Amino acid sequence: MAVVNSCTVTGSGDSKSLYAVRKLRRELPEAVIILTGCVPQAAPEVAESIPEADIVTGTKERAKLPALALEVLADRRRIVDIPDYSVFDEFECIPYVPTGDRTRGFVKIQDGCNCFCSYCMIPYARGRCRSKPLDELREEVSMLAERGVREIVLTGINIAFYGEKTGIRLVDAVELCCSVTGIERVRLGSIEPEVMTDDDLTRLAKLPQFCPQFHLSLQSGAAETLKRMNRRYTPDEYADIAERIRSHFPQAAFTTDIMVGFPEETEAEFAESMAFAERIGFSRIHVFQYSPRNGTPAAKMKQVPDAVKHERADRMKALGEKLALRYARQLVGRTVPVLFERENSPDFHQGHAPDYTLIKISRKNPKKSLRNRIFYVTIERADADCCYGRLSE
Repeated sequence: MAVVNSCTVTGSGDSKSLYAVRKLRRELPEAVIILTGCVPQAAPEVAESIPEADIVTGTKERAKLPALALEVLADRRRIVDIPDYSVFDEFECIPYVPTGDRTRGFVKIQDGCNCFCSYCMIPYARGRCRSKPLDELREEVSMLAERGVREIVLTGINIAFYGEKTGIRLVDAVELCCSVTGIERVRLGSIEPEVMTDDDLTRLAKLPQFCPQFHLSLQSGAAETLKRMNRRYTPDEYADIAERIRSHFPQAAFTTDIMVGFPEETEAEFAESMAFAERIGFSRIHVFQYSPRNGTPAAKMKQVPDAVKHERADRMKALGEKLALRYARQLVGRTVPVLFERENSPDFHQGHAPDYTLIKISRKNPKKSLRNRIFYVTIERADADCCYGRLSE
């Protein structure tokens, strides 16, 4: 059996998913092949265009996949089962069970989105916001701790809106994870910036296990571009949020996503976005080019030529590399706690600091394994990708 869990964030994601199904059919002619995820959920008609898939289903009721596969194995009957979402749907709890010996566990606590940015298919592919109950979260995190996981990463489509239907907040989930015996770090996945309050930040700052790395999704640093994107903040509001975070976490690292070539983006707007990224001082930027999605308002706007998108992406990536190096170099001389992870290098022990900087130390001293333990490291030199140091005395 082969499962292709598809992504529809970009048009190329759609194409790659469908290509993977066709390739698997050629290579595994007798296998049960399942196409699931966002592509069929957002565009159910794709089921007719991909007969190579024995099962086509969406992002809802994923726990049914084994039963559907057994049906196909029994009579080789093709199944298309793509249930629609409703506003009354609850979070589907499918615990993450790590394979092998893991240091870090990714725990999904939220799904869906209510924001309807003008370029995005996610509200159509994942439904409205819904959240994992705290008792289910405690059970999953406790299981991971028993399996040796030391760091929890809270993930979802839009985790800043965690618990909005039930009167709880993201910080409640973080506090719960920090209270589980054996969990030494808790980290956040991508968050929407406008939802972080001073009370949230005050509570987070009291948690020694909380990692002060904030992936605040920006998309653009230009005010007019953000309006066309239907984002819910201005550059000045974003900068204010970053400043408030730094007031609670002076050594916080900010990472982000920036889209280039959004419809009608002018050279002046792109320059504004570049300048804003430098103003914030991101430690890492994920740069991607706008891709039109049928059915979204942005797809009907005037498109930026592909050549311009490519050129702007190159410039933004170059800026990202410069900022990453600048950030890493200011860490030299600091002593930071490092959670060492899987040893996949013959030359270095490696792990991550709380701000998610990759740290490497020579395996010559010590030669024994450091994996899944926290040691203090003094940083001696840096490049854009990682820092190098020695175990602190």
